[in-house]
Amino acid sequence: MPKMKTKRAAAKRYKVTGSGKIVRMKANKSHILNKKSAKRKRNLRKQTEMDATNVKVARKLIPYKK
Repeated sequence: MPKMKTKRAAAKRYKVTGSGKIVRMKANKSHILNKKSAKRKRNLRKQTEMDATNVKVARKLIPYKK
């Protein structure tokens, strides 16, 4: 059986932690930043854990990132 291919778009967006959780960057930090408060922009810089409903799909997209 051939190797599975990693979806490169997903590999660039998601990272797997040492404990196996998938983390991602938050959205809404790319443009129209002048109306957003400094506190909101600071919190958007941080990574967040992927929601449990999406983890199953993401694992198929990045099969070799464990």
